Amino acid sequence: MIKSIVIAGFGGQGVMLMGKIIAEAAMFDGLNVTWLPSYGPEMRGGTANCTVIIGDEPIGSPVVDSPDVVIAMNIPSMIKFEEILKKDGMILLNSSVIDRAPSRKDIKVYKIDANKIADTIGNAKVLNMVTLGAFAKATGFIKIEAIGKALEETFANRNKKLVDLNLQAVENGMKFVTDR
Repeated sequence: MIKSIVIAGFGGQGVMLMGKIIAEAAMFDGLNVTWLPSYGPEMRGGTANCTVIIGDEPIGSPVVDSPDVVIAMNIPSMIKFEEILKKDGMILLNSSVIDRAPSRKDIKVYKIDANKIADTIGNAKVLNMVTLGAFAKATGFIKIEAIGKALEETFANRNKKLVDLNLQAVENGMKFVTDR
């Protein structure tokens, strides 16, 4: 099994961190991974995306032509990456920012009101972790325990409260995904 994910949005939405946490969590689950970031001309406010590939066999290339999953944090990202998503693939949308549905009918669509959920937690910056939780629940690619380990490693030199806050956001994101 090899699964590919494209995560895209504006710089500052935590797109790269989300990809990094997915990759690290998959490693903690004993899977092979690649993580390939791509930045637009501006760091904050410009476009950013990353590709993560996870699998239980060796991965030949970090480049993906047709991903299994797209996580779109804004409208331009949805428009750009919806068209290359595999048939029967999955797209997760930040419905706080994306006010329209994808045009394709051969994909699964999950809408997550990430900004609103993050606001209810008390920190708008964790919208990426809310979306990560929704991704984990919808796909089953990574386990919550591995996400917790990845968060601990990522925030090891920072305040422990950041680990707890981000894990709370992941858990809240998982709650808002219904089985289809």
